[in-house]
Amino acid sequence: MTGAPETQPPRLREEPAAPWSLSGQAVLDRLDSAQDGLTGTEAARRLAETGPNRLAPPAPTPLWRRILSHFQDVLIYILLVSAVLKALLGDWVDFSVILAVAVINAAIGFVQEGRAEKALDGIRAMLSVSAHVHRDGAWAEVDAEDLVPGDVVRLRSGDRIPADLRLLEATALQVDEAALTGESVTAAKRTDPVDADAGIGDRSSMLYSGTLVAAGTGTGVVVSTGGATEIGRIQTMIDEVESLETPLSRTLAAFGKRLAVVILVAAAVMLLVGGVLHDFTGSELVSAAIGFAVAAVPEGLPALVTITLALGVQQMARRRAITRKLPAVEALGSVTTICSDKTGTLTTNEMTARLVRTRAHAYDVSGLGYAPEGEVTLDGAPAPLTAHPDLRALIEVMAECNDARVVRGESGRWELVGEPTEGALRTLGMTAGHDGTEHRRRAVIPFESDTKYMAVLDEAADGSRHVLVKGAPDRILARSTTQTAADGTAEPLDAAFWEAQIDEIGARGLRVLAAARLPAAPDRTRLDPADVETGLEFVGVVGIVDPPRPEAVTAIAECLRAGIRVKMITGDHAGTAVAIAREMGIVDAPEPRRLTGAELEAMDDTALRQVVRDVDVYARTSPEHKIRIVSALQHHGEVVAMTGDGVNDAPALTQADIGVAMGIKGTEATKDAAEIVLADDNFATIERAVEEGRRIYDNLRKSVLFLLPTNGAQSLVILVAVLFGWTLPLQPVQVLWINMVTAVTLSLALAGEKAESGIMTRPPRAPDAPLLNAEFARRIAVGSILIGAATMGVFYLETARGVPLAEAQTTAVLMLALGQLAYLFNCRFLNRSSLTLDVLRGNPVIWWSSALLIAFQVFFTYTPFMHDWFATASVGLREWGLTIGFAVVIFLLVEAGKGWERRHARASLAAPDHGPAA
Repeated sequence: MTGAPETQPPRLREEPAAPWSLSGQAVLDRLDSAQDGLTGTEAARRLAETGPNRLAPPAPTPLWRRILSHFQDVLIYILLVSAVLKALLGDWVDFSVILAVAVINAAIGFVQEGRAEKALDGIRAMLSVSAHVHRDGAWAEVDAEDLVPGDVVRLRSGDRIPADLRLLEATALQVDEAALTGESVTAAKRTDPVDADAGIGDRSSMLYSGTLVAAGTGTGVVVSTGGATEIGRIQTMIDEVESLETPLSRTLAAFGKRLAVVILVAAAVMLLVGGVLHDFTGSELVSAAIGFAVAAVPEGLPALVTITLALGVQQMARRRAITRKLPAVEALGSVTTICSDKTGTLTTNEMTARLVRTRAHAYDVSGLGYAPEGEVTLDGAPAPLTAHPDLRALIEVMAECNDARVVRGESGRWELVGEPTEGALRTLGMTAGHDGTEHRRRAVIPFESDTKYMAVLDEAADGSRHVLVKGAPDRILARSTTQTAADGTAEPLDAAFWEAQIDEIGARGLRVLAAARLPAAPDRTRLDPADVETGLEFVGVVGIVDPPRPEAVTAIAECLRAGIRVKMITGDHAGTAVAIAREMGIVDAPEPRRLTGAELEAMDDTALRQVVRDVDVYARTSPEHKIRIVSALQHHGEVVAMTGDGVNDAPALTQADIGVAMGIKGTEATKDAAEIVLADDNFATIERAVEEGRRIYDNLRKSVLFLLPTNGAQSLVILVAVLFGWTLPLQPVQVLWINMVTAVTLSLALAGEKAESGIMTRPPRAPDAPLLNAEFARRIAVGSILIGAATMGVFYLETARGVPLAEAQTTAVLMLALGQLAYLFNCRFLNRSSLTLDVLRGNPVIWWSSALLIAFQVFFTYTPFMHDWFATASVGLREWGLTIGFAVVIFLLVEAGKGWERRHARASLAAPDHGPAA
């Protein structure tokens, strides 16, 4: 028996030469193996050396560290500090509530974490569980985990490839590599070596772990197992990619830090002034400082952000976009570039015949995918087979010289059984009205990657027999001497005409297949390759494509109007990619710039960064290329969304700011690596999700714009009183009440606001844009001053009248509540006036919140035990009238400020530009 030596380890991994560039025998020699494989003893020895053929799980992070990591956020620190301050005040109820908010916020992050780990689990699930291996002189089925380099493995249709193999033998072998390369067409495999620098999609002599044999048989030698396989390298890339912060998390973190500094500085100044200039006692200063801190810290902000995003998740789910991580909802709204895989994302991932060309006519074919619901037309009119003999002849060849079937599944969806290209031709026949039940196949020459054609001996219902041939146009044309005329008869071949047609159709990005036929004797039963070497009648060609989704074309146009660039990154060939990109509206230049995987390999990161924003089509890419493209875009500050459905997309989805996976056709690895999963595999859903993200971000800004003057006014009241040595208009416990009641009622009222008009016509916000720009800072300052001044005004008016302190402070609390309620209506619209009837409609939550606030305030003002707890007293109608009047004035003054800002902005836009654009 021939076998591998017992003492030599496999050497392939130590050699620099790529196995696909060597002959099969050379690879066997380098692996110290042979055509009949290894002995069992040698395989066991190698297994001990290389380890099992599986993807090793990453080292787990300790549970305690995973939990604590979700408290490492400045907003959580603010919550914890607020809780401590409330504990110092002895308010254990509020202490418990704030602490619970911090814990719940961290728990949400903990539950939703681990996308990389789950992505690796999804990849591991793709691996084969068994393999047919030749050991000790016989074929045997072994556990795929026991495979080692040097094993010889046999494969047949339907098998999942268990390891990376170098082909030794192949018979009509077709492999579905879409999950790895993104190509929708199965890859033809052959044993001939290819160039060492060939991309994954061009390595026709290699089979890769996790892909599927679609047709044919083959034998190969294992060259890589486990983590050394191509799919193992993808796992490593996912594991090594660092998750990036979303724009919102970066913005909130920066805002929280600045706010903390402001609070500390203001508290220090207040203590210094109160102690030195106004002789406040120590206890008074401590009480004032705690009251100021409690008033100034927006402890409701993290909960507000979380709940607003959670409501956005629900809304997006209704729009078919499932969100796996809360911050992704907002981040979608700030996307500047969408990098999209082609197959299954922009296209249907169902090969479709688009045109039929005979010598006499060019027929158009409508419909998408494998559903036979379109029609064949000529100059816009239906083209029945009975009236077009040339069309009937071509349809007959394509439908009968075919091994695929198209069937309606249990869900009612048409499904393919077989190879995608043949499925497109089978669907074409059904669409055209061809009934294949009257035809009988008597013999067949299967498709071979070397000959690139398939032939059948077909018997029609009348007993006549023909040899029907389909395959690569150049191979069929070279074997033809005649062509089919308009009436279905044979005429001399016009080879120049067909060569021009084939080039034109191919230049449009369509895959071209040719059809030919040859009359056969009625008693003929055999078919040999020599029978189709010459003398064929060239019938015509069919152009096939993985068609764009019509709704995706519209969605891309919407994205471009919104200032979002769309880039196609695909494993497909450059010509096909550019043709589809032009049809999608991604490119419109006659010769758009494109980059292939080979060109990317020749570029370093610096060179790629210089051109990455100018290139919209990337073809023949590998997983590493996709990561490099995304990283290069992020280097320029772009917020990148990456879409995809294959395992080859998972590393780039992890690298991107937002990973978007296809829910129907996406692999589990891709879904687990993504933040967003599209339930309908529809690119148009991304556009709707971006719109939803922008709406949510607007509502977050509205909520923050409302929330901060609440804290600003309260802290300003205490700060001014201390600085001037006045009586405090509010006690710390009263500050806690107003914080609590507004948090329960008003703070979430703006989370459900509808999208403002023109939301998808404005450009994306800059990724580094602050949550609060100068305009918002002015509004917050104005709101804080107006509400604070009104609060102090009513307090000192009441004390001047000689009313008791408790009653004056109760009036101040009422002013705070009603002032914030008025200001809430100012915040409903960011860029237009609230002095319209629109402010009264469109969001019923506003009215429920308003009613609830007033009910709480009535309860606070007139319940005796609340007087004991909060040192308050009942007030009369005069005080209600006074505070309501001030609230109306606040609303009108804020609207006047908004109007001034709009006029100022219009004037700035209308002013001549005297300098370069920023």
